[in-house]
Amino acid sequence: MYTTPEFSHRTRSKNLGRLTSEEFDFLIIGGGITGAGVAWDASSRGYKVALLEKDDFAHGTSSRSSKLVHGGLRYLENYEFPLVFEALSERTYLLQSAPHLVRPLPFFMPVYENSPHSATLLSAGMWFYDLLSLFRAPALHQRFSGGVSARMIPGIKKEGLQCTFKYYDASMWDDALVIDVLLRAHENGACIASQAKALTSSCDSSGKITRVGFRDMRSGRDHEVRFKKLIVCAGVWTDEVGALLDGKAWKPWIAPSRGLHLVFDWKRFPVPGAVTMQIDDGRIAFAIPRHDYGPGITIVGTTDGPCTLSPDRIEEENDAISKDRAYLIELLSKYFPALKLKDSDVINHYIGIRPLVNPDRNQEKGAKSLQKVSREHTIDHGPGGSVIVAGGKYTTFRKMAEEIVDFATEDQEYREPNTEISLFEAALPGEVQKARESARARGVVVPDQLLDRYGADALEICRIHEEVCDPTAVDPEGFPLLEAQFRYSVRHQMVLSVEDFVRRRQPLYLCRKDHGAPWYPLLEKALKDELHK
Repeated sequence: MYTTPEFSHRTRSKNLGRLTSEEFDFLIIGGGITGAGVAWDASSRGYKVALLEKDDFAHGTSSRSSKLVHGGLRYLENYEFPLVFEALSERTYLLQSAPHLVRPLPFFMPVYENSPHSATLLSAGMWFYDLLSLFRAPALHQRFSGGVSARMIPGIKKEGLQCTFKYYDASMWDDALVIDVLLRAHENGACIASQAKALTSSCDSSGKITRVGFRDMRSGRDHEVRFKKLIVCAGVWTDEVGALLDGKAWKPWIAPSRGLHLVFDWKRFPVPGAVTMQIDDGRIAFAIPRHDYGPGITIVGTTDGPCTLSPDRIEEENDAISKDRAYLIELLSKYFPALKLKDSDVINHYIGIRPLVNPDRNQEKGAKSLQKVSREHTIDHGPGGSVIVAGGKYTTFRKMAEEIVDFATEDQEYREPNTEISLFEAALPGEVQKARESARARGVVVPDQLLDRYGADALEICRIHEEVCDPTAVDPEGFPLLEAQFRYSVRHQMVLSVEDFVRRRQPLYLCRKDHGAPWYPLLEKALKDELHK
């Protein structure tokens, strides 16, 4: 039976030693989905890879998305058929190789008399969407009358409702997916460290950046790592990293866009699947049920507005956040008038920042022209022979990573990537069935939620619970064996703080109005115990 490797504070300490004593083929700055994907791809080709993340993995945009894996139905309108085909192919891959994190999700698109797109046009688009997926969606799309639609979707506006289309994409655990990708890179020998912030860079005699100074944010000590090529996957912090590479000569790459999501208790907002809300200006928003998130929630988003503060201070934009909340509540009042949803019904919110490329970015005279791989992401040469990456679509992270490594090694002999394998073997149906049979033979009761989330590793969580956890502790609704899950994450997901766990390994902070605070003392005690083992 597959066993997840150790990926803990001890792993991090060993990796800090490696970072200061070895030379690497690639240094990757950024531990979101893009950096994780590049580390996995490059290490699968046999390259020696190091990765630095200044905070926790997936701290930025990669944990603050709409948490969807989708082909991009709206891109059909712009005739971006290759992009949609690639995304749908990757959706199929993720559904098959990471079933614990990527799951089929029905979508409902109500069509009204005054909707921006007619039912006839949408019907054609739905058939084309099924075709581009090679009919590998969990089910083909369906069309329901207005009367049936009103019965299917509680509280939906009935006036002018012509029909509803039902089709399938998928939901995902965005932050947890980053960890699993990093685990695959770790198994390939990649040297990965969180809480390691790049501070300085230096060049060799040819002007190529070959050294980066970084700070261990836990100890405060400064170190230096040597490498042959730098790849920057810093997302919304791209310009911050660019400035340390090129000083005042750096020209801003990013035009960040702010996206707010509201969180409701699913019992208060019981949508049967993701409901697509078309907006008059051509944008769309979603109401997305997440029954697999604790006691069950509904996420509503997203907005689109400029960021006036640095990404680290985004929560300080109080006026903008208030306006965005009011905008989404108003949108819900139009689509779900019978539910009478109010701002007081919101149990939480989160803000994601899209690292969009600045369209007015000027190139230095004589610099190589921008490499536009697709409208979703951009790859280009940066200062000192570095590679800079911006933008990206979560669903196609694997293909994007392949393109980035190809770009970084274009002057070398080609090496084939090996990322077709399952992302997480322990979650495959055969491994889960073995775990069920093993638990049954031992008389161990494994909560279904743990098997769904961790696959065969649920047995390890049960073992931790039996051996070291407080048997009298009462778990929050939807989070069975919470302390054991936390200890497992410290040992196998490089959790270094309670915040890492409650925000980015389990959605405890997101799903409760109290953010799970009553359980923090228990987790702090467990963390102290684990870090001193």
